[in-house]
Amino acid sequence: MAKRVYGKSSGRSNVKLWFDKEGDYLEVMFERSPGYFRETSNPHVMEKVDEKGNVLGFSVMRVSALHDVPMEVAL
Repeated sequence: MAKRVYGKSSGRSNVKLWFDKEGDYLEVMFERSPGYFRETSNPHVMEKVDEKGNVLGFSVMRVSALHDVPMEVAL
């Protein structure tokens, strides 16, 4: 399943969601801009930031391992 939407419409912000079932990977992007992924305090989550450190999105690895508890992480 892939949902790829960027930009703003009707004053709302859109995000891009990508779930790879075989890779057990979820990616959420707020902006389509150059950046890089870096670690967070949660070993399952990486955040994508631009050169100024602004958060552009995040990824969650091993999504199926997280089914028993909610996950919280500061970006």
